[in-house]
Amino acid sequence: MHRLIVFCFSFALLANVKSAFPPPCDSEIYCNGSILHQVQTAKLFDDDKYFVDMKLKAKPDDVLLAFHNLSSKSPHFIVPPAKLREFLGAYFEKPGTEFESWTPPDWHDKPKFLGRIADQKLRDWAGKIHNLWKPLGRKIRASVKDQPELYSQIYTPHPFVVPGGRFRELYYWDSYWVINGLLLSEMTDTAYGMIQNFLYLVNRYGFIPNGGRIYYERRSQPPFLTQMVESYYQATKDKDFLRVALPALEKEYRFWMQNRSMAVTINGTKHVLNRYHVQVGLPRPESYTDDLELVEGLTEDRKEQVWMDLKAGAESGWDFTSRWYIDGDGRNNGTLRDTRTSQILPTDLNALLCLNEKTLASFHRILGDGDSAASYDQAAARRQGAMESVLWDAERGAWFDYNMMMHSKHSEFYPSNLAPVWAQCYSRPEMAEKAVQYLKGSGALQFPNGVPTSLRESGQQWDYPNAWPPSQHMLISGLSKLPSEDAKQLAFDLAQ
Repeated sequence: MHRLIVFCFSFALLANVKSAFPPPCDSEIYCNGSILHQVQTAKLFDDDKYFVDMKLKAKPDDVLLAFHNLSSKSPHFIVPPAKLREFLGAYFEKPGTEFESWTPPDWHDKPKFLGRIADQKLRDWAGKIHNLWKPLGRKIRASVKDQPELYSQIYTPHPFVVPGGRFRELYYWDSYWVINGLLLSEMTDTAYGMIQNFLYLVNRYGFIPNGGRIYYERRSQPPFLTQMVESYYQATKDKDFLRVALPALEKEYRFWMQNRSMAVTINGTKHVLNRYHVQVGLPRPESYTDDLELVEGLTEDRKEQVWMDLKAGAESGWDFTSRWYIDGDGRNNGTLRDTRTSQILPTDLNALLCLNEKTLASFHRILGDGDSAASYDQAAARRQGAMESVLWDAERGAWFDYNMMMHSKHSEFYPSNLAPVWAQCYSRPEMAEKAVQYLKGSGALQFPNGVPTSLRESGQQWDYPNAWPPSQHMLISGLSKLPSEDAKQLAFDLAQ
C-alpha cells in the first residue's frame, strides 16, 4: 500500500561568503524590461506564464528594436492592447513549440506492482495513474539547444515527465515523486534520464533551478536530487552511476551551505541551519501582475523585499502559505504582503538536508571513501544537534520553524513539523513517539481527505483546506518507519 502511495503522488553566513550564484536571468524579454511589463500589465492572457513561455520568431535584439520602434510611436510609449496583440503575432509563437511528442519507450501496460494490489477498485485506479506517464512525457527539440536565445526553455538532454496543468516543463522537487513512481512502474531508463538532466543542471548552474525556464535561474526548490539518486541506487545497485553522480550531489550541497545557510546563537552556542533565500527584488515573470498588484502602495525598499520573499516562497515549494508570514509585530500572522520566507528557518528543509548528509555519507561508504563518509556523518550530527537546540519543542513534542526576526519558534500546526520523523533525524526514539502524540492532539487528523497543509484558512493554496501530496507522503512514510504499532496503523489510515 505504501509504495502505491509513493507512486500516486507523482505529479551563510552570508556576509562572509562570496555568492556562488550565476548572473540573474538578464533577458529583456522573458525576465525584465518593457515588453514583459507592457504585455503582462495589458492582461492579454488569463495566465502570466503564457507569455513568458512563448518562443521568439526572430533574434532578441531584432524583437527589442521592433518593440522600441512600435512604442516610440505610441503616447507615453504605452502600446495599446490591439497593437500589442499584432506585435506578439508577428514576433512570437504559442507556448509548447519547444517540445516534440514523445512516449516513454520503457512504458508497458502490466507493471508488477499492479498485480500486488488486491482491491480491484484501487488496482483500476493505479492503472489509470500508470497510464498518465504517456501524456506527461516531454522531449525538448534540438532547436532549443541550437538557438537557446529564442526560448525561455532551458535545454536538458534527456526526455522527462512534467507535473501537468500549467507546468509544461521540468520541475525540481515534484520530480522526486515522479522518479519514485517511474521506478515502481519499472521505467528505469526514463528515471535515469531525468536524474541525468538534474546532474546536467547542477554542472551548468551550481544548483538546480526551480524549473526548466530561464526566469527560474536564480531560485531552486527543496534539494531532493540526492534522494532521487538514492531511490535509483536502491532500485538498480549501480555503483558506477553513483560514482559519476556524486561530484554533482556534493556541488549542490555546497551551494546550499554557502548561499542558503544562517547562524543562530541559542544559549551561547552558535548553530548553522538552512533557509530559502532569493536575492532578486523584481516581480516573478510568470506571476508578474499578481506580484505588482500585491505591493501597491508600499515603499520601493519594501516592494523589493516582498518580491524577494515571494521568490523564496516559490523556492520552498510551498507557494504560498501563512507559514511564511511575519507581520509588523513579528508574529506568524498577516497576509501575503507579510511573506518573509527568508527570515524563517524551516523544519522540513533542514530535515531534508540532514537526510542528504546521511545519504552522502552512505554513498561515500559504498564507494570505499571512509574519510568523506565520516565528514558527512559529522555534518548530519551537527545539524541534528542544531535542529534539537533551535527547532525542537520538548513540551509540545514536535519541531517548529524558527523566526529569526523574533528569535522564537512559530507554534502553528504544519505537517512539516514532523519532517524530522520522515528524515529519521532525531537523537532519541521518544522524540518520534512524542511527535505522534503531538499529531494526534493537533486536530489535523479529523479530516476525511488527509492531513491539511495547515489549519489556517488564509486563501493561499498551501493552507487549509488543501492537502498536498509531498507533505502527505513524508508524513505517511515517516510514521510507517516507526516501531510502534500505533504509528504504523496511523500511517495506514492516512494512506487509505
